[in-house]
Parts: sequence; structure tokens; C-alpha cells
Amino acid sequence: MQTDGSATHPPRSPRATAPTLLYARPGILVTDQRFTVGRNSWPVAELTQLWTTRGPHDRLAVRAVAVTAAMIGAVGVLLGFTGGLERLTATAYLVLGVVGLLPLVLVLIGDRWRPPAYELWGRHRGAEVLLFSSDDERQFGQVARALQRAREGARQGGWTDPLASADPWRPRR
Repeated sequence: MQTDGSATHPPRSPRATAPTLLYARPGILVTDQRFTVGRNSWPVAELTQLWTTRGPHDRLAVRAVAVTAAMIGAVGVLLGFTGGLERLTATAYLVLGVVGLLPLVLVLIGDRWRPPAYELWGRHRGAEVLLFSSDDERQFGQVARALQRAREGARQGGWTDPLASADPWRPRR
């Protein structure tokens, strides 16, 4: 104890060895040092040029649209070559128009039923790498923000407590 009643403590040193946890869920871990998804793990300092995108559409939906469009096109070509288009009524033309919109309806239903996944890409040692993919938009946003914070911390030299690392001003007595 000093004579003025204040206690002196040794200055706190920043924890350089213990990683700072930014996000943790089963199979996903983001710290200030590493980004781990499943069995894949990358040092945060080696990840550059992060970007997000949407994955490919569901294969089943794409195939359904392709088959439906091909069938409608084949029926239209067949009616055109046989002269059947001249004998159709107005109602038949209306039905053909509605059936022609079927591929569009299938696309909308397929994207609603199984939307494309959200993907987080980045460069690791010069190669493009798919870092993370999720169907859950909320989880994807949390992971992407945590990784961005980890990269910012790595760029600025680590995660230190600014108050603990500062040398406070003390008046002379």
C-alpha cells in the first residue's frame, strides 16, 4: 500500500496465448486465431478476400423445369407441324399459355421449397476455398460477421483490452 491509500498492482499483460471466442455452435468455431467448420480449419490470418454468394439451385427443381420446358416445346412444335394450331379454339390457346408458364411456376416453387444455400468463399494461400455454406440465413450472417471481426482483429494486431494495455495518466504528488 502506498501512503495515499491506493494499492499498486503490476500492469496486466494481454493474454496472447488464449484465443478469443467469437462464435461457437456444434461443428462451427470462430476464434481470433482460427476458423473451424467440421474437420476443416484455417488460420484467420491466412484468409483473404472474403465474399458471399448463393449456391446453385436445387438439382431436382432444375431438372423438373428442363423436362417441363422440353415437353411443352415438343408439344408446340408437334402442333405447329401438324397444322393443329389452326384448328384450336380460344380456350385451347389460353390453356397452352397457362401450361407455358408451368416452368416459371416450378422455378418459384423449387426456390421456395429448397432455396439455394448461402456460401462464404475466401482465398487461402492463393486458392479459392469454400469456407462455409448454410441454408439458414441467420446462422450464415452470424458466422460471416464473426469471421470478419476475427480478420479485423488479426489485421490490427490481436485482441487486447484497450483499458488494460493503456498507460493511464496519474498526477504527480
